[in-house]
Amino acid sequence: MFLNEWKLLIATGLLLGTAALAEGQEDQRAYCTYVMEQAQAQRDFLRSPTASAGFTQPETGLPMQVVGGASLGLSEFRKAGLTMEAARKNCEVYKVSTAAQQEVQYALARIEKAALLNRLALIEQASQSLGTLMEQTSKMLEVQNATRLMLFTLQTTKIKLEADRADTRTKLSAIYVPPLSDRPLKELVVQTQSSESDEQKALAKLSRQNNWDVLLTVGVHQQVNPVDYGPQPYGQVSINYNLARRAIDRHLDRAVEAHDEWKKVQEGDVVRQMEVLRQQLLDGVTMQQAKLNSFREQGEQVEKDLKAVAAPDTAAAFDFHNQLAATLLLLQIETDDASFRIARLREYLGKNY
Repeated sequence: MFLNEWKLLIATGLLLGTAALAEGQEDQRAYCTYVMEQAQAQRDFLRSPTASAGFTQPETGLPMQVVGGASLGLSEFRKAGLTMEAARKNCEVYKVSTAAQQEVQYALARIEKAALLNRLALIEQASQSLGTLMEQTSKMLEVQNATRLMLFTLQTTKIKLEADRADTRTKLSAIYVPPLSDRPLKELVVQTQSSESDEQKALAKLSRQNNWDVLLTVGVHQQVNPVDYGPQPYGQVSINYNLARRAIDRHLDRAVEAHDEWKKVQEGDVVRQMEVLRQQLLDGVTMQQAKLNSFREQGEQVEKDLKAVAAPDTAAAFDFHNQLAATLLLLQIETDDASFRIARLREYLGKNY
């Protein structure tokens, strides 16, 4: 019965995990599609020549002219490529930061889920051992070497185990853990920081293109009235340069550095959340260790008492033996559960920090 339930839990977890993984990937694809489409629209706008047409009245007193042509800025053409690069960087930041944030958000839940599954296995082992004790007591009851009160004591322990099993299953069903990256959290955080820094550098590089421009303009002009001549072509090259370029570039470099420093102390940033998680893990180890020490002390005392009645020769001694054995089963669940949790917490700390 327990094996079938265990298989059902695993199968359900795999099904939900596959669905969550698909949803996570779909989220990233949707965001990147949105960002790239916006960037492509801006790229096409920047690298396309701008057509213009209009009327002009020369100041020399000549008749009115109609003018038509197109212009293209080399700086704008350059910004088209940089816009796409910045969009790709933004997409990469979203992917890696999402993976890191999910790891931080669900790390404790994943450990808790593993601990609850392990607790179910411990409860099953204890139930089997208790079943053996109840069977022995039932046989003794048949030959009138035991009382129904002795069996009732074991039945009470069985009720506690079943209540613990039901409570564990309820807690397990309430935990949601999506598929997480197999990479250590420290690597995900470092990659997130690197990607965010690269994105800021790409944006700064894009902003620098506003400091200069070479504008190429070609077209024709035609006298309106009287039309003495055919369309006359013209061309023009103009160069623009911002005299504060060095100061602007210096501020942009400082902005990138300031962004990196801000991310290190930002309360909602993954770097800060990683440190919060680390403290939670350490606190968890401390709490579970205290719990383990307490249950071990109680277990050692119960084991001493159990050895004293290892071979009961009276009904009272046999009843006391059963009570001690049942209590030890319950203590063993708590001891093994705390040991498992401590091992998982320390394993996570060692791998991810």
